Amino acid sequence: MTAQPLSSDRVVTGEAVELEVRAARAGSRVTALLIDLLVIGALGLVLYLVVWMVLSSIPTQFDSATISGITVVGTVLVLVGYPVTCETVFRGRTAGKAALGLRVVRDDGGPVRLRHALTRSLVGIATEWPGVLLPPVTWVAALATMLGNPRGKRLGDLVAGTMVIHERTPAGWGWVPGMPPRLAEWALTLDLTGVSDELALAVRHFLARGRELREPARTELGRTLAAEIAAVTTPPPPPDVPGWAYLAAVIAERHRRARLRLARARAVSAAIWPDLVPKAMTPPPVMVRPALPYSDDTPPLAWPVTAHQPRPF
Repeated sequence: MTAQPLSSDRVVTGEAVELEVRAARAGSRVTALLIDLLVIGALGLVLYLVVWMVLSSIPTQFDSATISGITVVGTVLVLVGYPVTCETVFRGRTAGKAALGLRVVRDDGGPVRLRHALTRSLVGIATEWPGVLLPPVTWVAALATMLGNPRGKRLGDLVAGTMVIHERTPAGWGWVPGMPPRLAEWALTLDLTGVSDELALAVRHFLARGRELREPARTELGRTLAAEIAAVTTPPPPPDVPGWAYLAAVIAERHRRARLRLARARAVSAAIWPDLVPKAMTPPPVMVRPALPYSDDTPPLAWPVTAHQPRPF
């Protein structure tokens, strides 16, 4: 059987879970870059004023070579330090990317680290902006790379193993598991503040595509996800709760609370700007299926969940 290549809107995590993403293209990335350049210009101006005041307070006269060296160091600090710091601290976002709803992630969908951000920035400075050749030549090469890559990657992304994705997408919520009736009351007491977006998305995709995975990988991945959920949520589930029901209840309750927050925010926006009422008050479409979208004779996640760690079959 020939392996099918991945499309540009799918990534596979280290746990072999396929996630749906929307890769950012040249238009949105260039717009985000322009916003970042404005921020970099403002930071450069502030740094220049600070350095000028410090040097003015020193009686020693500096020659042109020293001034040039200070200028080069300051330029590198702003051009490299700004994106590296922002992407590391704010999980792949700079001011421009945050304004456009973009984020840098690894090729497996995970958050970028310092080494990824530093690699992207250094490659960008060396080969793209302003580049080792004439700036127009490097700009054209960088733009051609983004347009020709299926995921819109630039040279820095290719070297660092990263990509830029849209966090805000016009698509609906997609498939959401239904709430198991016996866990509905218990789910109202859940503390879900520790459940990250990445973990919730992995669980949702696992529940939707659990039957596509083969044993024993399916069971091991399900136990791992359940253990991660149990480690960051309280209170523990009732006794003898199947693993699939536990995961489905957590994701369904998290989705319900997110919809309530969105409805409240849209109600406030509609009160301030009545013209937005028709659009703002329309909730995103939801495809709700039963909590266990599998036949009863082959439940894929049938292990019981305890307060501490899920147990095997």
